[in-house]
This record gives sequence, C-alpha cells and structure tokens, in this order.
Amino acid sequence: MSTSTGPKRELLRHAVATLAYRGGKALRGAPSEFSDFHAGPTTRTPGQILAHIGDLLDWALSIAKGKQQWQNSKPLPWNQQVDRFFAALKVFDTCLASTEDLHAAPEKLFQGPIADALTHVGQLTMLRRLADAPIRGESYFVAEIAVGHVGPDQAAPKREFD
Repeated sequence: MSTSTGPKRELLRHAVATLAYRGGKALRGAPSEFSDFHAGPTTRTPGQILAHIGDLLDWALSIAKGKQQWQNSKPLPWNQQVDRFFAALKVFDTCLASTEDLHAAPEKLFQGPIADALTHVGQLTMLRRLADAPIRGESYFVAEIAVGHVGPDQAAPKREFD
C-alpha cells in the first residue's frame, strides 16, 4: 500500500523514537511497587498500562506487515514489561527502516497505535506523580531524539524543570 521510503515514513520513525524517549523517561527509576499502584478502583495499574502499550506496538507491527492481529496481554513483572516495551519498539522501528512496503499508510499507523501509546505514556507520567514517585518536566522540543534510537539508553534531558 505505502511506498517503501519517504518523508511520512521517516516522520513515523521519529514518532517511534519520541515514544521511546518519553516512555523511557516515564519508566526509568520507577519504584518496584509502582507496577501495582492503583489510583482508583476503576483505573488500570501502571503494569496493565505498560502491557497495553506493548500490545499496541505488536498491533502496529502486525498492521504494517498486513496481518492485523490484536492480543490482550497480562502484565509481566515490571522489569520484563519494560524490556518488552523497548524490544517491541525496536522490532517495529526495524520494520519501518526496511525497504518493505507497509500495508497501511504511515498516517494511520501514527493516528492509531502510536498516538494511543503516547497517550498511555502520559498516563504513566501522571501516575508517577500520584504514586509519589514523580519525574521532572522537560522541554521535549530541545530533547535529543533521533530516528532509530529506540532502546532504553536514551539521551540525558537537555532542559528539565519542576
């Protein structure tokens, strides 16, 4: 469906790298009990949210490969779930970096699974504050985010604030 290269695909890869950067910040240094934190009786725990983000990334890959499939995963232990997040980002980014055609428009992949995952990273950030384990705000405009850099070792923040 989609061409194998082009500016839209590169912008989608930048969005995936942004997800890695912001997600990494929300996950880094979280206390072990954070995974099971309940903000209220009807809210998901951070562990459930992170499992859902992993499912979103797996879904994005399945769409891109033309074999759309959804799964609802049970949360893994926190560190394994964090590893799953970064592994899923890497596999999806590798797919986007290849010359294989995508079976969905980059815009659709962004507006569905990637935008949803970014929303959930924001939830994790908010839950960190509620769990008394906040992260510092940051000017993401000046952050060092690079296409293809989707692993857990992200650049240090350039401009944080309280």
